[in-house]
Amino acid sequence: MVHKVPYFIALTPIIILICLLSYNVFLYGDESLSGANQIALIFAGIFAVIIGLIYNKKWYSIQKSIINNIKESSLILILIILIGALSGTWLISGIIPTMMYYGLKLINPEFFLIACCLVSAIVALATGSSWSTVATVGIALLGIGQVLGFSIGIIGGAIISGAYFGDKMSPMSDTTNIAAASAETDLFSHIRYMSLTTIPSFSITLVIFIFLGFSIDLQEMKDINELLITLDNTFNISLWLFIAPVILIFLIFKKVAPLPSLVFASLIGALFAVIFQPEIIASLSDEKNFSFRSIYKTIVQAMTSNIKLQTNNDLINEILTSNGMYGMLNTIWLIICAMIFSGAMEGAKLLQRISEPIIKYAQSTGSIIASTAGTCVFFNIATSDQYLAIIVPGRMFAKSYKEKKLAAENLSRTLEDAGTVTSVLIPWNTCGATQSAVLGVSTLAYAPYCFFNIISPFMTILYAYIGIQIKKIKK
Repeated sequence: MVHKVPYFIALTPIIILICLLSYNVFLYGDESLSGANQIALIFAGIFAVIIGLIYNKKWYSIQKSIINNIKESSLILILIILIGALSGTWLISGIIPTMMYYGLKLINPEFFLIACCLVSAIVALATGSSWSTVATVGIALLGIGQVLGFSIGIIGGAIISGAYFGDKMSPMSDTTNIAAASAETDLFSHIRYMSLTTIPSFSITLVIFIFLGFSIDLQEMKDINELLITLDNTFNISLWLFIAPVILIFLIFKKVAPLPSLVFASLIGALFAVIFQPEIIASLSDEKNFSFRSIYKTIVQAMTSNIKLQTNNDLINEILTSNGMYGMLNTIWLIICAMIFSGAMEGAKLLQRISEPIIKYAQSTGSIIASTAGTCVFFNIATSDQYLAIIVPGRMFAKSYKEKKLAAENLSRTLEDAGTVTSVLIPWNTCGATQSAVLGVSTLAYAPYCFFNIISPFMTILYAYIGIQIKKIKK
């Protein structure tokens, strides 16, 4: 006889996970991502498996769920490795230093945070990809902000707020298309309806960053002229180097798949290193001259492992570093462990059990939208994957929205307002782990400053309870 898993027992693996992760942060701080959090995910997954077996779930079905989860995340893992290679070749080619150079010349310190947010938003809107935005202009903006004296946490929050706004509003974004498809609504109707909550959320975010830009004391701001001279003396700074990011944006705009786009962009970075930075190549390879041997050694090193450029400025030395593919291994390890945990929870049918009373509770318009938003956040925590945090709640609540005569746009908007944007706030989520690794900023450091990502779910819930812009199904 199959017994229903008691609700509290179904929640136990998540409670154990949160307790272990909290203790890891207390014990290890930022180093918790180097192994402790991975072990916590595995332990919590083991506990989920044990509960499943006790309540007559078959080990084979649980194992299959775990394997499928890892398999479905394989593209993400490959993309993360390629982002590591991209950051290495764009560093030695001078692409990132050139973006920093002109950024320092053009951006006023008081308006840096809002400029940071807007630039990230524009690039993400054009490309439909928050990941590519953070991995390219985001890294350059982080370097500029550090030079100006801003903390890396607040810079990361500004970059991510802008990148996720642009990603969310772009018709080329995968999450935007998935949300529309999950709710069975037209893509452009979804974007138009979503703008009613997204634009106010982003406007509030910009106001906050304007206020912070003027209120933060930048007494520690370095001598920008000295830094510009150091960059100019170390690299061959040239406007031609902007060809690389323009090509990457063009490829994504033309809907070229992310995998070949990142490979091509990485190779362009390697080519530009040979053309524009022969001195850098020779110095990093420990070779006496510029040759095929030095080129090969430096490019392989940039793509795969640590690159540390030595100048006469300590701050530039600290900023202009890259760990290549090797630097992404902790993130890949974390994501695999997260997929083990979520696969065990799904295979043991614990996620389904946890979601049952949530649907029953949702009766009014406000409660159904609030429940949808809360479920999206929960799935970002429990499954560590933003796609599942959009697709599963979309399937769960579709019938309830129809019964309440709520148009599908309400569901698709809520999925994006709560599912897409909160994924980056969870340290063990694929988005949170990746952006943390790319920027070199811990999730807990930037999360409090991701104002757009924090405001968005509350905005959609506020609209629901007040009854603003709630579209009904026409008879």
